[in-house]
Amino acid sequence: MVRRLRRIKRSDLELGRAGQRLGACALRSLSKDNHLVTTTNTSSRAQSRSRTRTRDFARWLLDPRNRPSVAEIYETIATNALSETGLYLNLGFWRDGVASVDDASRALVHLLGESAELKSGDRVLDVGYGFGDQDAEWLRAFDPAEIVGLNITASQVETARTRMEEQGLAHRIDLRQGSATDMPVADSSFDKVLALECAFHFDTRDAFFREASRVLKPGGRLATADILPASPARDPLRRAVQCATWRMTARTWNIPAANAVRPAAYARQLKAAGFTNVRVTSIRERVYAPLHRHLARRSELFPDLPVPARLAARAALTVPPELAYSGLDYIIATADKAVEY
Repeated sequence: MVRRLRRIKRSDLELGRAGQRLGACALRSLSKDNHLVTTTNTSSRAQSRSRTRTRDFARWLLDPRNRPSVAEIYETIATNALSETGLYLNLGFWRDGVASVDDASRALVHLLGESAELKSGDRVLDVGYGFGDQDAEWLRAFDPAEIVGLNITASQVETARTRMEEQGLAHRIDLRQGSATDMPVADSSFDKVLALECAFHFDTRDAFFREASRVLKPGGRLATADILPASPARDPLRRAVQCATWRMTARTWNIPAANAVRPAAYARQLKAAGFTNVRVTSIRERVYAPLHRHLARRSELFPDLPVPARLAARAALTVPPELAYSGLDYIIATADKAVEY
């Protein structure tokens, strides 16, 4: 067993070094290519933007020394969603009968809305709204009075606002730029707070829980769809793989170390922030493996991605899902703000 673990560590080190060499070579190549680009006409400017975008993807995915902020990551991703018709950025809830990324993404949106018990007349705060797809869907499905959104990524804010105006929804969906851990909204002003696949980014998630408690009315509900580390396996070899996959995910997506908590600790943090009726439910079996299998069958979803992202995605899909996501859990959590008497 000791020899097996040593081999894993040695392979992990060699893989890391290979990734560094690949990243360095890619960056040098892209840097050289950028010198060839001129900006004397529209075509050359488009080429320059494309090369800059490719370089940013390469630095994010291939250079372990580069640690972009969460806002910088999503500025890099821009509108390169895997959905076919929308701009959803979530991994989806792959219930029976779901046949596309868009359907799975909408299913997750509906699952979170149902878990939050959204209803007509609610004033809703959506933290981390991406491009606004989920807000439009919640408005149509549950008819809340108003949805206010907070997001830190400037390009997403601009695009989402434009999309809501084009759909005639801007009078009921108010999308703002702001932080989840320092919300520019009044105390006790919302019936529901939702965070769809974003709270793992917040620095820290615990601070977000306290802010959510502050802005909710007594009896109001917080609902999250969130990514956590998986419960540790008994087998040492499997635990080593779990740790490796979590570390890679946390580095790539800039997940603060303080957010690497498992469901029991997650529930304790919610209770400490003033919530009751806390429920944390894993849905990982309906998220990671079904998405992985779908993307492996649909390679045509990748051609529009920059080369570094396309290569990284295709490489990831060669790994069996039970290994690729072994260190990740995916949960739906709900909690109600305590009512004071």
